[in-house]
Amino acid sequence: MKDLKQRGLLDDTLVVFGGEFGRTVYCQGKLTRENYGRDHHPRNFCMWVAGAGIKTGITHGATDDFSYNITHDPVHLNELNATILDRMGIDHSRFTFPFQGLDQRLTGVEEVHPIKALMV
Repeated sequence: MKDLKQRGLLDDTLVVFGGEFGRTVYCQGKLTRENYGRDHHPRNFCMWVAGAGIKTGITHGATDDFSYNITHDPVHLNELNATILDRMGIDHSRFTFPFQGLDQRLTGVEEVHPIKALMV
């Protein structure tokens, strides 16, 4: 990140970092020194994005103290995809591909918009 910023490349480069699923702060099973939490979690997913017009130093969305339920500003995966595509200069609503006779999109067929709260 520092290297991209020093060279002025962070203005045009989008960096996206995430795992495969959310994690809890507790453990299902015997709690030991080696097994102290981080169970898989289907309701939340933490990641970060930077560069390409993304606001710096903000947190968008939150979970409860157990990292179990979303408490505010939930983001659907399709909204995240629309935001990533927008920052890459692609209009997600026009980015379609034919599949079994229907035009499909990475962001689904519902009304979806990029997350403006993340953008400068």
